[in-house]
Order: sequence, then structure tokens, then C-alpha cells
Amino acid sequence: MTFEVRIDDLTDPRTKGLLAVHLMGMQANSPPEAVFALDLSGLQDPAVTVWSAWSGERIAAVGALKMLGDGTAEVKSMRTDKSFLRQGAAAEILEIIISEAKARGLTRLSLETGSGPAFEPALSLYRRRGFVDGGAFSDYAKSDFNQFLHLDLTSADPS
Repeated sequence: MTFEVRIDDLTDPRTKGLLAVHLMGMQANSPPEAVFALDLSGLQDPAVTVWSAWSGERIAAVGALKMLGDGTAEVKSMRTDKSFLRQGAAAEILEIIISEAKARGLTRLSLETGSGPAFEPALSLYRRRGFVDGGAFSDYAKSDFNQFLHLDLTSADPS
């Protein structure tokens, strides 16, 4: 299945709804002190670009790129609507995020995520695309729950 992926201005109620599902999922599957998902106001920060994937009039997935100001950026708010799981929507958004990071001349993409069964599908997607386990970055601190993945944008493309 192919999707129309576009920059999202976060005004569509369908986008807001999927982001609300994302926040609820992070809160349900993470200790309270380990929920770092951005809310709507955090995603509206000028340092953040959000993309959404659409199948006709239905939102399939969302994802964001947060500039960190040191030649690196963070992947944020990746979520697929349950009716589009494992159909490639998140992979398409991730490819656009990686391409945009390269176009901006960034050297590394990083992400923070949790541990446990709820996080395995996303971890699998990131690892298939070449992200590798690494240390904490930005303002994050390592805990027993969270984990960090990084993609070196200066090396040969792993795909």
C-alpha cells in the first residue's frame, strides 16, 4: 500500500486524534517518569516538523523530526493507527524523516523509546532501517526502562 505523506500543520482533528492515542499509549505502557512523548504544544515548536501519512481521507500514521541544535535531530511521535499496522505507513514517514535530516546536513538521528512488548514493533522498524543501540543523548538520562537508538547519517546508507 502506498500513502500520501505530507507535512502536517496539526490542525486536522484526525491528526490530533492519532496524537492523543499516541500519548495515551505512552502513558499506559511507560512508568510516569519515563513518558517523553510530546503533546500538541510540544509538536508545534518551530524546531519540530511533523509528517502524516494518509490513505484517502484516513490518517494512517504520524511522525516528527525535532532539531536538537548540534547537528543532530530526534525522531519523535511515531505512531500508526491500529487499522494500518504493518502496512508500511510508519516506514514511509521514517524514510522521509531520514531524507529530510540528510538534506538539512545533519550527522545523526537519535530516538528514545521504552522497553517491553508494546515497543517491539517500533524497535524492529528502527533497527531494520539501521538504527543501533547507543547512549543517552540531549537531556535524557538512562533508566532501566528507556533505551536509545542512533542512526549515523554520515556513513553509507544501510538500506
